[in-house]
Amino acid sequence: MSNITSEIKFLVELDDNRVPEKLSWTAQDGGIDAEEAKAMMLSIWDSNAQETLRIDLWTKDMPVDEMKIFFHQTLVAMADTFMRATNDEKMTDTMKDFCDYFAEKLELKK
Repeated sequence: MSNITSEIKFLVELDDNRVPEKLSWTAQDGGIDAEEAKAMMLSIWDSNAQETLRIDLWTKDMPVDEMKIFFHQTLVAMADTFMRATNDEKMTDTMKDFCDYFAEKLELKK
């Protein structure tokens, strides 16, 4: 029996000060090929150290208003993932309440 693998690649182009100028990603299984992005957040669980490792990158031309929307949508997605992973409806509802509060305070909802 052979193992199936899937690869996701991130390419980060840096300026002379090592600040991201361009981000792109490829996930052939998902039909994504060198798709440009303005920001990314990646969390990886290190089971041995019992801690989360993170890569948070954004290009220097990422608009602040888009960053606020990106954060809101990421928080909502995290609440959905938390529900799928834990089936904890009460905490999921609490997280979604915070997402609504976050959007309201940043005036993201019209």
